[in-house]
Amino acid sequence: MKTKKEIKDEYKQKTFRMGVFQIRNTESNKVFIGSSTDLDAIWNRMRMELKFGSHPNKALQQDWNTMGENLFVYEVVKELAEKESEQNDYKKKIKALEESFIAQTQPNYNNQPITVTHSK
Repeated sequence: MKTKKEIKDEYKQKTFRMGVFQIRNTESNKVFIGSSTDLDAIWNRMRMELKFGSHPNKALQQDWNTMGENLFVYEVVKELAEKESEQNDYKKKIKALEESFIAQTQPNYNNQPITVTHSK
């Protein structure tokens, strides 16, 4: 059996897919853009927030409540590659990518950027 320290060390060595994602309403084509240091986990988190009525974006939450989950899709817009040889501040890079996509697309659901980070 692994020790707590071994499990923690393995977790710290794990790499996560990170970048910018969107939640798109397939009926209205409204889009919510966000970013995360763990793209694989963020959709589960966002979906749970929406299901329980606690998502911070009220317009998205309202449409989810009235239109239903089946009209929304999660899509990765841009993935940022992790470079092991470099010391990077990925949170800043991801935030800049998110802001760039928001400026380019002017999505309907975004009032302000919401960056979700996954701490190691």
